[in-house]
Amino acid sequence: MAARYRTPRFGEPLRLAFVGQQTYFEACALDERSSRVRTRYVDFREGADAEAMRAQLDRFAPHAVVVFRPEIVPAGTFDGLPALTIGFLTEPIPRSSGRKAHPDLRRRRNDLRKADPASWDRIVAFDPLIVPTADEVLPVWRALPIPVADRFYAPARPVDGTPRLGFVGRSTPHRERFLAHPKHELDIVHVAFGLHGPQLDALMASIDVAINLHNEPYPSFENRVCLHLAAGHLVVSETLSPTHGLEPGIDYLEFSEPDELLSMLRTVVRHPGAYRRVRVRGRRKAEQYRASRVWPRLVADAFADVAAFGTGRRA
Repeated sequence: MAARYRTPRFGEPLRLAFVGQQTYFEACALDERSSRVRTRYVDFREGADAEAMRAQLDRFAPHAVVVFRPEIVPAGTFDGLPALTIGFLTEPIPRSSGRKAHPDLRRRRNDLRKADPASWDRIVAFDPLIVPTADEVLPVWRALPIPVADRFYAPARPVDGTPRLGFVGRSTPHRERFLAHPKHELDIVHVAFGLHGPQLDALMASIDVAINLHNEPYPSFENRVCLHLAAGHLVVSETLSPTHGLEPGIDYLEFSEPDELLSMLRTVVRHPGAYRRVRVRGRRKAEQYRASRVWPRLVADAFADVAAFGTGRRA
């Protein structure tokens, strides 16, 4: 390991780089420049210039690199990079090869098959239930929800006046089936395209109640749930699977049918303090997703694991 990786010397901060499409994943990364950690975010999307991305990493000289959606990185991009490489699987895929999967899940599984296993020291998945399928392509080391950048954490403020309702996500037939009546009856802010930076910060500060809906009619756990809980919002979500330790009715409100969603939102609007305890409890539970806690610990564990058990990464 010593010959391959650049590791922090005693008293030196960990140099940690994040790579991925900024619109979606900057909100999940750690942004810190301290005596403990120094970070860099490198924007990269599928089909972009991998050599330019690698050049930015070389200039930063990281000890470890976390890549969101490792399947989009061309094979060989990290060859010779003296840093630990961790790929983070962020997309839902079929949970079993023996069942007929939704076409969207099959498409995402085909995308995953493009990944180069020899580019990675360790793989982390956002959902433990996809591990059997993912293992066929990239052996998964750990599974945990995608963390939330510290800047989004805010108190669960009391609602002043009518609660502001919001939904972030592109329109799909499945989502519109749930949103059609609430949009007609209630004032809901629907942001259909990705936001990041100051625009996302402003949106998080402007809403009180966040609606979470799956992209298609299959179970999942969206990282926006963690983001909204951290921001102190009351989260009203379609049934989550897995729940990652969240308890429906205690940390968030859960529904499975459009009428249930409409009923919950009516209650929230008419009685703003009705679910105050749920909102406070959800905000407390969100501490387990805080980026400044999760990322340094995860990277330290990965270094120790590779030192103990080696790596299948290409030399």
